[in-house]
Amino acid sequence: MTSQTQHRDVTDFTPHEWQLLVELPERVVIAATSAEADGMRRTIDEGLAGDRAIETGRHSDSPLVRRVAAELWTDDDTEAPRPAAVEFNDRARGVADVLAACRRAADVLAAKAAPADAAAYRDWIGAIADRVCAAARSGGFLGIGGEAVSAAERRFLAELAAAFGDPFDRAR
Repeated sequence: MTSQTQHRDVTDFTPHEWQLLVELPERVVIAATSAEADGMRRTIDEGLAGDRAIETGRHSDSPLVRRVAAELWTDDDTEAPRPAAVEFNDRARGVADVLAACRRAADVLAAKAAPADAAAYRDWIGAIADRVCAAARSGGFLGIGGEAVSAAERRFLAELAAAFGDPFDRAR
């Protein structure tokens, strides 16, 4: 290995790179809730699922994921890190911006993180998006029927996986 690929510590990230990695989980939650236009109740359910998924990072085997999660959720938090019912006003642009941020994060991780940490971060982000997209059924009437994961959400999950260069297609 070259010294360039041996970077293993969070301190190796520039402040801008670290901010990107720390902000991305919450941005992915918002993008996932925005992938399908839902009512307020469904959006809240999706946001709460995203917050719980972010919190799981505190227990990751990856030091990188634990550090990022710790910045988003502390033991003193009694509430979710951000309001649970958030969507982009311009859905297409907001989702596109988050996917672009995922591509930048993938580049940063490839250059500066241990391969195991990069994979753990990518998998954590994917798990967050999966959980949000599966949190509330789309379509149907009064909670009856509909799909667990809509076509728009499956498309978002596939685009997210592609943004990280993930050969595993998360789309169901």
